[in-house]
Amino acid sequence: MKNINSTSAEAPQTYETENDIPKERQSQLNSLLNLRLASAVDLQLQMKQAHWNVKGPCFIGLHELFDRTAEAVEGYVDEIAERIVQLGGVAEGTIRMAAARTRLGEYSPEISEGMAHVEGVARALSTFGRECRLMIHEAEELDDAVTADLFTEIARGLDKNLWLVEAHSQAGK
Repeated sequence: MKNINSTSAEAPQTYETENDIPKERQSQLNSLLNLRLASAVDLQLQMKQAHWNVKGPCFIGLHELFDRTAEAVEGYVDEIAERIVQLGGVAEGTIRMAAARTRLGEYSPEISEGMAHVEGVARALSTFGRECRLMIHEAEELDDAVTADLFTEIARGLDKNLWLVEAHSQAGK
């Protein structure tokens, strides 16, 4: 699988749209959005990995928290994919496409203990949050306030979920 960075991803076929963002910028935005879509798909599945495999005394609380987080991320996946299509692009959201492009680190299948999952989930949320903040800046540079606003909202949700997850490891510090 080839590694695609944020400046070299090429958008697939585009469709005509009356959206007033110039075609060249639509293409640039769609390339960047597809990179974020890949990481969002990966993040959603990492949250499910934690949800399915958590063990220990905080099992039920973490099991439910990770599931709610996965549901929130599923919404972000859909919003990102729909923004791509709104800009005349093709949302590239298959698991293979996501695996080839994600910016998230691999989620270890060896993790079982609750606090280890808390650390892994926090790391994944933080990494994607950083990507979202970068996308806000990139969208602003491409004069697309709508995409910047979308990623501001996603970053807000990620920060909240990160807070809820990290609260499990911050007691007594």
